[in-house]
Amino acid sequence: MKTLIIYDSAYNNTEKIALAVGKAITGEVKVAKIDKLNNSDLEGLDLLIVGAPTYGGRPTPPIISFLDSIPNNLVKGLKVAAFDTRLSTRLVKVFGYAAPKIAGKLKNKGGIPVLPPEGFFVKATEGPLKDSELERAAAWAKTIW
Repeated sequence: MKTLIIYDSAYNNTEKIALAVGKAITGEVKVAKIDKLNNSDLEGLDLLIVGAPTYGGRPTPPIISFLDSIPNNLVKGLKVAAFDTRLSTRLVKVFGYAAPKIAGKLKNKGGIPVLPPEGFFVKATEGPLKDSELERAAAWAKTIW
């Protein structure tokens, strides 16, 4: 199984989750920050996972641009999953989270969701992650197959 995990991260919290997810998945796994992504990374995948921090109820602009620009034929029929990092405050709940929006864009391009979008919690805007979130990320990843 060939898996690509693409993420964006402002304060390294989303990166830590992406790496934990990558370590928990068996097979050929590449974890790449959005600005280090090569077009060739998207070829021959079995699973694409995309993650971003939640900003204003949305993923970061680089993730949105990536999702909007990838051709449908690269995602159609591909297994996909999405995650985000988020605060658990009431205000954030009003605007929503990044993971469902990522998952929606992937599904609209023909991706096949393998599980519901997941959010991982930070203690404050710059982090750190709440206790046990790395372990929870690994457990989430193991449910994919």
